[in-house]
Amino acid sequence: MYQPVHPDDLPSEQTRKLSRIMLRHLEAKIKHSFYRNCVNNITRLILSSCHWYFRINSGILMLILVCYDIETYQNITSIIPQLAKHLKLFANTAIISVTPPIADGIPLIINVEHLLSEDDYSNS
Repeated sequence: MYQPVHPDDLPSEQTRKLSRIMLRHLEAKIKHSFYRNCVNNITRLILSSCHWYFRINSGILMLILVCYDIETYQNITSIIPQLAKHLKLFANTAIISVTPPIADGIPLIINVEHLLSEDDYSNS
């Protein structure tokens, strides 16, 4: 049965604000490191052609990519295995969300843990 938490047991408003600020700073640092350490220039170029950012939600790192045209969407979907492999360096649990242009393509939400590596494909 759910027991409401006493107000004295909750973090203060200042603590919650500082926590949100630190979380946004962490997301910005992850984005910077992720881009800087990308495997190759092609991946960087593809990332530069869309809006992308990181969010941390309930301890899960989410890479969110918003594509403004179908060509960028197709390019992003073609490098998902590379992005997933690189993302695993930053978090044990991660999700990639790819949003296509309005009325084009299929929105994708991919759990990085469930993706097969290229080695898995070649061994099957």
